[in-house]
Amino acid sequence: MQLFNQMMAHAVTLLPRPLVRQLSRRYIAGATLPEALARVRELNAAGCAVTLDVLGEDISSMAQARSTAKHYFDVLESIESKGLQANLSVKPSAIGLLLDVDECLKLARQIVAKAGSFGNFVCFDMEDVSCTQLEIDLFRRLSEIHDNVGLALQAYLKRTYQDVAELARPQNSLRICKGIYVEEERYLIPDAHKGRKAINQHFLAHVAQCFEMGTFVSVATHDETLIKEIMDLAERKSISKKRFEFQMLLGVCETLRDRILKAGFRVRVYVPFGSDWYGYSIRRLKENPQIAGYLAKALFGR
Repeated sequence: MQLFNQMMAHAVTLLPRPLVRQLSRRYIAGATLPEALARVRELNAAGCAVTLDVLGEDISSMAQARSTAKHYFDVLESIESKGLQANLSVKPSAIGLLLDVDECLKLARQIVAKAGSFGNFVCFDMEDVSCTQLEIDLFRRLSEIHDNVGLALQAYLKRTYQDVAELARPQNSLRICKGIYVEEERYLIPDAHKGRKAINQHFLAHVAQCFEMGTFVSVATHDETLIKEIMDLAERKSISKKRFEFQMLLGVCETLRDRILKAGFRVRVYVPFGSDWYGYSIRRLKENPQIAGYLAKALFGR
């Protein structure tokens, strides 16, 4: 199955653009904010909270970065005015991290401050290893002033043990995910390149550390075995269901998502949208071949 998914990830780039868009509709809310808000309403009605991501990390100027920040201001205003259960996920590279760190920090502060004015929250996504330390530094500077900001960390990196040890504090909020970027083996935990299951024990250890330190933790995975282990860990440690949530991608493992909700746990769905839907689709398919497998099944099913 893994080989099949990898083949599909490469083959999908050969598909006509309209077909890619048709297939990606399940996983991307649309190109516009109204389309995204409609999906948020549907998910809220189903019992899920949402985190919204404005697509477009591949920027080449600070003018584009400022435009992306403006999009996030608009998203926050719409969430507030429509009374939706949604917060923001922001890729620092989309607001200029790799172009001008100081200007990126200014835009990040504006977004977080705007969210704070509405009682809302911003989580900064983790990107590839060229961004890791820069994004941790950004989070540290933001969290000195704001208490409505979180950071994603990737369990497949060796350094994440030290990062969690330093950042897991009661006042902080962390998102733990497995990690999707193709990185050199020297950065990765042992056997990470052999399969996603090898990451589970490390992922579980990071969540356990967050539980121990009283850090709110978002558990971002579709791995049913890992989800069950975290549920069991929370029960053994008497961790309140208010102290963590599960996060899942839009359109992925919806049956599992519904079972988690039925069991009384919080679920937040990661909802990407924006004009860069095609670039996002292709990048994510290459980075996460499993999603390519889902798309192939959808195509064959038609």
